[in-house]
Amino acid sequence: MKRTRFTSRKRISVDATEISRLATGLAESGSKLEDTFWETHLAEVVDRLLHDGAEDDLNGALDRLFDTHSSAYDDLADMIEARAESCVVSHQGQDYDILLFNVPLLAWSRYSIPAGTIPKSITQTLKVHLGAHVFAAGAQLALADYLYSPDQLPRTFVDTWQLMRKLGAAALGGSDLAVDVTAMPETNPFLSDTRYVVGAIAVRRSMPLFRWNEADGGTRESALKEWVKQGGPNFEPLLTGCAYQPLLADSYHAACRFADSASRPYSLRASVAFLQTTLGQPSDSLRAIVGGFYDKRLEEYRIGFGPRDSDLVYHGVVWPLLGVEDENTDISGEIEAVLRESGIKEIVSLDQQFPFEFCDDCGAPLFANIEGDAVHAEMPEQADTPSQTLH
Repeated sequence: MKRTRFTSRKRISVDATEISRLATGLAESGSKLEDTFWETHLAEVVDRLLHDGAEDDLNGALDRLFDTHSSAYDDLADMIEARAESCVVSHQGQDYDILLFNVPLLAWSRYSIPAGTIPKSITQTLKVHLGAHVFAAGAQLALADYLYSPDQLPRTFVDTWQLMRKLGAAALGGSDLAVDVTAMPETNPFLSDTRYVVGAIAVRRSMPLFRWNEADGGTRESALKEWVKQGGPNFEPLLTGCAYQPLLADSYHAACRFADSASRPYSLRASVAFLQTTLGQPSDSLRAIVGGFYDKRLEEYRIGFGPRDSDLVYHGVVWPLLGVEDENTDISGEIEAVLRESGIKEIVSLDQQFPFEFCDDCGAPLFANIEGDAVHAEMPEQADTPSQTLH
């Protein structure tokens, strides 16, 4: 996934220099035919680096282009993501397109949001509904038998490529992928978070991938509606004690980015519902304070919730900026609209720039109160809750 890069000026390798050159050529191309030339050669080098596990070369080229050529950076990032999540393989004399996909779920709970092994019966049922409502007829599916938290997804392009190859082989072989749970890192507990089902499809070369690619396949919206209606209830045994919202399956990186974006308004709505339930008070008894927090630039908005008659902050939500968003984007307007839809009537957006700081003791983000001070969010003592921050 594309993200803000903190770059260095150290010398980069020959391979990193070469993919930088190819990506620059692609960015400066003046025709589709020339695009094809650059894309073909760039894909060949990126494929080799992924195969060789050369993560440092890929990141070194991205770091250099981030500083020097933004269009080439975007083209290279797109190419690396595409080659990490898809490939063409030959199987029994036939070429197949392999695509790694992700099925995100937004969830919140006063308790721990589960992550872990998915029972075989549920895996099989999910595959039936994905095949019926999301993927094209004839697509062969494989799922990893694990419900991932964000902390447990592949951390690098090479890791993603390796998972794609394993799941692609499983799809062609008519099996699923058993995940080694002992190698999984612990997941951080949040009141609102995202969970993912990861899989791969194999389709005959150049054939449709998704239902909406087919002539009679409908639209993304119709696919989502049926997936939520038919597939969604099958997650209930995996998410006991949680409210959740299934999102539409898509290619791995696109689904991650969409989930990141969708999780922000979801967290606000979940926050209001959580506070109403925990405090036993209506939403209009709360005040929301919106503040922008800056490092070298605006990094995120933090929304603190507290009582309307006090400067206390009971609870906070972090709304990070994504992609091309910056301080000229009307994020505060979007935040206010979601809060009003959730029943919050008093919303205060502060003009001052807050430093990008966290609690020295526990590392939690600080939130602005009505006085313009950055403070720790603290629930009242009678409220029993595992966390004070929604992500």
